[in-house]
Amino acid sequence: MKKILITGGTGRFALNLKKQKTIHKLFFPNKKELDITNLNTIRKCIKIYKPDVLIHLAGLSRPMDVHNKDIKQSIDLNIIGTANITKACEEKKIKLIYFSTNYVYPGIKGNYKETDGLLPVNNYAWSKLGGEASVQLYDNSLILRVSMTEKPFVHKFAFSNVKTSFTYHENVAKILFKLLNKKGVLNIGGPASFIYDFVKKENKKIIKKKLGKNENIGLPFDSSIDLSKLMKIIK
Repeated sequence: MKKILITGGTGRFALNLKKQKTIHKLFFPNKKELDITNLNTIRKCIKIYKPDVLIHLAGLSRPMDVHNKDIKQSIDLNIIGTANITKACEEKKIKLIYFSTNYVYPGIKGNYKETDGLLPVNNYAWSKLGGEASVQLYDNSLILRVSMTEKPFVHKFAFSNVKTSFTYHENVAKILFKLLNKKGVLNIGGPASFIYDFVKKENKKIIKKKLGKNENIGLPFDSSIDLSKLMKIIK
């Protein structure tokens, strides 16, 4: 059994994580108790809970355009906040698991392996890659490049020509505890598919839409990921 401290404990994914049956002891401090922009509050929280593992979920995600409109907030939460978490984990030799995104890949050819080159297509992905940079310096860490979405799908339409490797939050939550002892970088998601095809399986009323070649919304056309490394672990 491990003691696991989870940042972003009130977020969407954390709610799924709380539902999982596990032998581990999970702690979900709120934002006041653990402010990732304040290194001292992180240290205090670690002193209280004495975790073996810290899963770093906290950060700024959507709306996606907030990373263009308010880059200070994006930098403070996703880059500096993650650097603070990394510093605190390194001080106490705590295993760090960081949730990044598959959007750090160029999003052109798809089927990206963990060793492929990185070139984020939007500010959100740049901020997550900025977080990765500090985590990479710490050997006792695992970076998860995750392609996941909520169930039910939050949008009224889905693109029929944009491919990714979506899986639902609950599916990632189910396998997360199998990864506690892994290190390095790991892709997590589902089989590659167009977003519309993925969503339609659960929502027959989803509206089909195509993303125009010249639409500059910061969405990659093919951010699908190679999951062979993950499959070897969880099979």
